[in-house]
Amino acid sequence: MEVPANNPYQTPQAPVADALSADAGRKLTPKEIYFSFEGRLSRKPFWLYSLALIVPLWILFFILALISKTLMMIVAVPLDIVMIWVGLALQVKRWHDRDKSGWWVLIGLIPLIGTLWVFVEAGCLRGTEGGNRFGGDATDQY
Repeated sequence: MEVPANNPYQTPQAPVADALSADAGRKLTPKEIYFSFEGRLSRKPFWLYSLALIVPLWILFFILALISKTLMMIVAVPLDIVMIWVGLALQVKRWHDRDKSGWWVLIGLIPLIGTLWVFVEAGCLRGTEGGNRFGGDATDQY
């Protein structure tokens, strides 16, 4: 018995396949890496983009602290807000690479164990090979 093409109980598969093929091999721009919550990011660019953001900001805060504590606090508040956004965006893309929802960033709120879990799973473990529900293979992008 042949299943009709317009079967309402058939699982739709074409949109997922189209999304994976459209995203496969596309490199994310630095703007997308820092500010977007979509896509995947493998370990190496995750660590490189994190360090490229954190190290200059530490140097800036150190210089501002030497000049004036008040100036440092005035500059620190808006920069901290941006840093939280960027840190979440980077980490969500890492969870996506592990084929997990971006909501897994919340596990970092658990004292000690959560931080260790995030470091190991998002920072050290390899992402899923090939495409997953969040995009094409992240290791091919960089």
